[in-house]
Amino acid sequence: MTKRIAAAAAAILFVAGIGVGYGAQKQRPTPATYHDKAPQDAAKALLVLALEQAGKKGSWERIGAGRVYYLGGFKPEGQAIFDEVLAGKHEGSDEYRIARVYAEAGEWAKAKPMFDSFLAANPKDGKGFAEVGAHYLLQGDRATAERLFDQALAIENDDPWMTEHMAGAYLGVKPQE
Repeated sequence: MTKRIAAAAAAILFVAGIGVGYGAQKQRPTPATYHDKAPQDAAKALLVLALEQAGKKGSWERIGAGRVYYLGGFKPEGQAIFDEVLAGKHEGSDEYRIARVYAEAGEWAKAKPMFDSFLAANPKDGKGFAEVGAHYLLQGDRATAERLFDQALAIENDDPWMTEHMAGAYLGVKPQE
């Protein structure tokens, strides 16, 4: 009798464990996530899943979802993600990535202090100096841009991405990551 009870208990715990394990799995997008939905509804459904896939520790992935919200017309949702990332322990590159979103959105007043802070904390990032310099040039501040370009070249002068950022800015082309 006790063997039967033990076996039944083991079976119950096994089935319960499977249910918990299944429930704990991350949800994944399927065609039903976006088929026959209005574009904004499809995007929101996909972004909810993207954030779940990113988890709490995937700051770059969370910033990526925040970027889509922010630039896609859902600024409050995007800003909330940025604020959450910045409120916790984060890398300087997180601020840099968020500054890029603000620059892309045409919000230089929000991007500039974040870029400047990143450069101060990363004085050996030649590519960063070149990209931020490009943003300055695109904002019409050629003197600061060229000072940052000079610093970039003093750090690294053989990186095609840096050179492309610099060249593009003179032609009105925004840096691309």
